[in-house]
Amino acid sequence: MSHGSEVASPCINVCRMHEATGWCTGCARTIGEIAGWGRYDDAARRRVWALLPARRDELQRLGAFEGPA
Repeated sequence: MSHGSEVASPCINVCRMHEATGWCTGCARTIGEIAGWGRYDDAARRRVWALLPARRDELQRLGAFEGPA
């Protein structure tokens, strides 16, 4: 992990983008967030993590979430 980060990636190795939302159906991140993760510091990673529950809820509502419940 770069930067000696303590914030783990939300990746679950399900890498399919939901066309309507632009979020991964596995981790609920955007392509930009996925691509930038290795360069993000812990504060930026925590900001992304904070967005994920609402995105997961929306993906579940759309029947597209493939991550853990």
